[in-house]
Amino acid sequence: MTESNKQKEEQMTFEEAMKGLEEIVGKLEEGDVPLEQAIHYFQEGMTLSKLCHEKLQHVEKQMDFILKEDGELAPFSVKEADSGDK
Repeated sequence: MTESNKQKEEQMTFEEAMKGLEEIVGKLEEGDVPLEQAIHYFQEGMTLSKLCHEKLQHVEKQMDFILKEDGELAPFSVKEADSGDK
C-alpha cells in the first residue's frame, strides 16, 4: 500500500468505508469477476473492513465515558430494565 493510499484511508469516514465495502461485495457477488480482480477486491475489502473495525473501536472507547452535569467524566454503563417476568 502506498503512503498516499494510507493517508486517504485514514481520512475516510466510517460511512465512506462501509459504502466502499458494500460496492466490493456487490461486485464479487455478481460472479463474473476475473480471479485476479476478485483477489484485488478481496484485499481492498479486507482493508476497508479493518478500517471500519478500528473506527468502531475508537468510538466505543469514546463512549465509555460521558460527561456528568458538573463537567466531570464518568464511566458509561447501560442498565437494563427489570421486566418483572420470572
